[in-house]
Amino acid sequence: QVQLVESGGGLVQAGGSLRLSCAASGRTFSDYAMGWFRQAPGKEREFVAGISWSGRSTYYADSVKGRFAISRDNAKNTVSLQMNSLKPEDMAVYYCAAATGPAVARRVDEYDYWGQGTQVTVSS
Repeated sequence: QVQLVESGGGLVQAGGSLRLSCAASGRTFSDYAMGWFRQAPGKEREFVAGISWSGRSTYYADSVKGRFAISRDNAKNTVSLQMNSLKPEDMAVYYCAAATGPAVARRVDEYDYWGQGTQVTVSS
């Protein structure tokens, strides 16, 4: 089992920045690729960013490319999502997730463990 706890959500004006963090506990963190997803009201959960277990490979949804950056610290068992130039359409509940295996995963069904989510609200 892997437990994931997100933090860092909140209210920000459009154009502002937020940094989300996810703390993992349980099994060996470096055994898992990690990802961030988001879900807005009435919409399906969507992939935002993913990172391989080594941290050497990352992948982003087109909608956030160039604005968001995912990183991980295997020594501290954390993964972060730096979000810049936030837009109202970025507003959602953001979830941290862990996928067994080394490679970046992009589908919801590839992930084995999920956090409870943290709300990001962007005011226009």
